[in-house]
Amino acid sequence: MSREATPYLAELLGTFGFVLIGGGAIAVNNLTDGSLGILGIAFAHGLTLLAFIYTFNHISGAHFNPAVTIAMWIVKKIEGSVAIGYIAAQLAGAVIAGILIEGFFGSSQLAVPQPLGIGVPLAILVEAVLTFLLVLVVFGIIVDRRSHTSHAGLAIGLVFAGLTLVGYSLTGAALNPAKVFGPALVANFWTGHLVYWFGPVAGAVAAALVYEFGVLRSKS
Repeated sequence: MSREATPYLAELLGTFGFVLIGGGAIAVNNLTDGSLGILGIAFAHGLTLLAFIYTFNHISGAHFNPAVTIAMWIVKKIEGSVAIGYIAAQLAGAVIAGILIEGFFGSSQLAVPQPLGIGVPLAILVEAVLTFLLVLVVFGIIVDRRSHTSHAGLAIGLVFAGLTLVGYSLTGAALNPAKVFGPALVANFWTGHLVYWFGPVAGAVAAALVYEFGVLRSKS
């Protein structure tokens, strides 16, 4: 494989692993009457993200999330063509994960989050606010060159786990359109799907703008 293609492969593999393990944990929890609980699901997501960031951060920047990639593109941290390639790779990895979840558990719909007892506007707001906090950490630990990127996996994994604890009972705490898209495509289940694009993308872009023009510019 050419050196130019390696970052896209890293994004595909990282997103595949994150969606398979995170979505798989949700499926297991749904099939076993809550045996993992929110804490188990949070740790499954956080620890997986931690591991794959350490595996691929030096190759692709470890986005694994279309919302993060769009935010990076908005503030010109990556080129548009690279962003499109990253998002395509992320969605492909998520679909492969969805296929395996379908095979392992009988239905990938088990891994598709849904707003629980709240309306669509509030669900979008929850996803936006939680993703805003996630992407602030991503920019602070990976984009900001004054930071110690050796701690990136730990910081981002921990904050994702914490955000999952807060948001899971409201929206499923996706914070990542790919995490929903892959299992939803395989299951052909699109109820509430746009919540998990509008919310995370809006939150990620807001965080990128705040960090780029607030934190970074204030230090220049």
